Amino acid sequence: MSTPKPLPRTLDAWLQQLAKLPLPIEQQQHVRLRRFLGDSRRTWREIAEAIESSPSFALQVLREANQSNNSLSEPAESVETALSRLGLSRCEALLSQAPALPEDEIPLAFRQILMISQHASQQARGLFGARLARLWNELHGCSLLFLAPLWPLLCAHPQLFEAWEQRVLLKGERPGVVEKELLGVPLIQLCVRLAERWRLPEWIVRGYRLLERDRRQLIKALHIARDYEHPLHQQQMLDADTPLRHWLTQPSNCVLLANGLAVSAHQAWDTPHTLRWQRLTGLYLQLPLNELQQEVHQHAVSSARLLHDSALWHPAQALLWPWDAHRLKPARSSSAAPPQRDDLAAWRQQCARLLAEPSAFANVPQLTACARDALQACGLKRVLVLLADRQHSRLQTQQQAGLDASAATLSLDPAQSQVLRRLLSEPGQLRLTPANVAKFSALLPGNLKALFPSEHLLLRSLASNGRVVMLLVADQGGQPLNEVSLQAFGKTVQCIERALGSFARRGR
Repeated sequence: MSTPKPLPRTLDAWLQQLAKLPLPIEQQQHVRLRRFLGDSRRTWREIAEAIESSPSFALQVLREANQSNNSLSEPAESVETALSRLGLSRCEALLSQAPALPEDEIPLAFRQILMISQHASQQARGLFGARLARLWNELHGCSLLFLAPLWPLLCAHPQLFEAWEQRVLLKGERPGVVEKELLGVPLIQLCVRLAERWRLPEWIVRGYRLLERDRRQLIKALHIARDYEHPLHQQQMLDADTPLRHWLTQPSNCVLLANGLAVSAHQAWDTPHTLRWQRLTGLYLQLPLNELQQEVHQHAVSSARLLHDSALWHPAQALLWPWDAHRLKPARSSSAAPPQRDDLAAWRQQCARLLAEPSAFANVPQLTACARDALQACGLKRVLVLLADRQHSRLQTQQQAGLDASAATLSLDPAQSQVLRRLLSEPGQLRLTPANVAKFSALLPGNLKALFPSEHLLLRSLASNGRVVMLLVADQGGQPLNEVSLQAFGKTVQCIERALGSFARRGR
C-alpha cells in the first residue's frame, strides 16, 4: 500500500479504481471490533458505536447494507440501521475481509482524513445534537461519513493529500486548477458519483450535490451570514426570502456545516475560509459569532481528547498558539526568504513579456495575469490586482494569488477609505509595518484587511495616461518583507507601468 499507484485521469477510471477498494483497519481496532461483534451481551447501539469508532469499517457496513441488491427501498441512514439490516454474521464476514494492518503501515494521509471526519462528527454532536435529538443517529453517522468518498482516494494515493496542502493551503492556488492537474476531474464531481454509487445516506448526497450543482442558496446564505453584527437585519433578509429560510433550516445542512468547520480548521482558525463557515453556522443556530466560536473551539478540544495519535495533526493544538500562527507556513524569521534561482528566472521571463513592444497582450486579463505571476516570482506570497473604474468609484478584483477564493469577487468602494482615495488620486505606495500599522489599518476596508491579516503589507497604485487604473496589494504571507523582494517589487511595478502604456498604445 505504500507504493503509489498510477493516477487515473477520467471520472469512470477513478470510479472503477475507488468504488470497491478495501480500506484497512488498524490491528488492535480490528481485534476490538471482532470482540464486540461476537459478544451477545452487547446492544445494537453499543455495537454500532464500536463500528463508528472505526470509520473505514463503518463505511463498509453502510455501503454493504445499501447495495441495491441487498437493501430495502430506502438507503440506511445510519450505521445502526445498516447493522440491523445486515445482521451480526454478515458484519463479521465483512470484518474478516477488511485488511488488518499495523498502524505504521496505514498511509498517514488516510489516517489524517479519518481524523478530520471524526472531528466533524464531534462538531456535529456538540453544535446540533440537542437541536436534532430525534435525528441523532442520522446526524452522527452522516457527519462521520460525509468525507468518505475521499478515504479510498487518499488510501490509494496518499501523496495527493500533501500536494493539496502545499498547493491549496500554503501556496493559495485555486482548488479547481489543482484538482484538474492532479486528478483530471473535479473533486466534488468524483465525490458525488461515489456517494451515489455507494447509496450513501441522502443527507450526504444532498450536501455534495449542493456543492456541485446548486450553490446559489449557499452563496445567498453566506452573504447574509457576513452581516453577523446585525442579527435583526439578518432575520429581516431571511424573512424576505422564504425559500432560502426554509432551505437554511433543513437538518441535512448540519452535516455540511460540521464538515466545513472541520476541514477549514485543518489549516488554521483565523482564515477567511474558517470564518465563513463559522458565520454560516452562527446564522443557522441564531448564535452571535463570538459564542459560536467558543463552542466550536470547545468541541475541537473535546475531539482532540478522544483522538490520540501524535503522528496526526488536530486543529485543537493550534488553539494554544498565537492566533495568526499557521501550521503550514515556514517558520518566521527576521525577514522572508528572498526569491530562489528558479523564481528569478520566471520573474525575468514575466518582466520581459511586460516590456515587449508592441504589447504582447490581447486583453487586460492577459496583462494582469502576467503582472500577478511576476509579483509572485519576485517573492510575494499573496497578491491582489484590482482595477479602478473611470470614475474611481469602484475597485474590482482582476487577479489574485495566495488568497481565499472570496478575493476573486472583492469589490471596494474608495469613498469609504481615506487610504484608497489617496492612492487613486495619484500613483503612490504605502508600506505597512508594525511601526505604522495602527495608524493606517483603521483607514483600510475591513474586507481587504481580512484577506491580508498582516503587519507587513504593500499597496501600490499605478497610472496609465496620467490616470490611476490599477491597485496592487501584496505581502509575503504575513512575514517581514526582505530587501531583495522590495527591490524586485519596485522593478516589477515599473515593468507593469510600461506594459500598461504599451497596451494603451496598441493599434494606434
